[in-house]
Amino acid sequence: MEKPKVLFVSQEIYPYTRMTQMAKLGRYLPQGIQEQGNEIRTFMPRYGIINERRNQLHEVIRLSGINLIINDSDHPLVIKVASIQAARMQIYFIDNEEFFYKKNMFADNGGKFYPDNDEKCIFFARGVLETVKKLAWAPDIIHCSGWFTSLLPFYVRKFYQDSPVFANAKIITALYNEKSAGSFPASFGDKLLFDNFEEKDVRKYGKFSHEDLMQAAIDYSDGLIYADEEVADQAWLKAKVKASKKPVLNYPGETGYVEKVNAYYAKFLKSGK
Repeated sequence: MEKPKVLFVSQEIYPYTRMTQMAKLGRYLPQGIQEQGNEIRTFMPRYGIINERRNQLHEVIRLSGINLIINDSDHPLVIKVASIQAARMQIYFIDNEEFFYKKNMFADNGGKFYPDNDEKCIFFARGVLETVKKLAWAPDIIHCSGWFTSLLPFYVRKFYQDSPVFANAKIITALYNEKSAGSFPASFGDKLLFDNFEEKDVRKYGKFSHEDLMQAAIDYSDGLIYADEEVADQAWLKAKVKASKKPVLNYPGETGYVEKVNAYYAKFLKSGK
């Protein structure tokens, strides 16, 4: 029997970013899911804070070289990889020297949201999906973590809807107690329209604030996971989840986390829902 394939797309993974609940799960959940008998691939952004030499990143030439057009501008896609030997897994990094050279992740030292975060978010989502296509690796489950992955479900369902690589994928979004990511510029909707999204699918998300981005992720996901205890404190997010009527896995707790998430995946694989 073929192993289920799980694609992890994470905003944070330890030790490449500081230890948070999201970064810890980004590091240990894929390992655990792999040890449960699944095949995995794991992607994250190559932030400027990541020391490539210390973490032994190297470019994967056969996967790099694609140009992604965003808002009528070409942006070269560079794929790098590093190995976590103890976990026997590789991490793929989406890189571009224009987007990912900054020494912080999403805001400057003064806390000001970077003005190109919107295009960077598009680039990351498309970069992951283009690379998975190039790998010819069709995931059964796509597990997204963090607001920076919020456009990925949207792109899978609306931009790559005719791709056989993603035809049978079930999308799971993990929800965290994240601070507001800020709002994208007013021109962001037009940048999505440039990718041939329909106006009705874009304009309903208003200014693409943090809450709007999470709404889009929820709308185009098949299932949702409360990935930390504190997320339950966010009334606005709980209301969106309840209104969606999507299957929800409540925070599983530290003990048996991997097994409970794996069992949650299995429900989608067995039912085909």
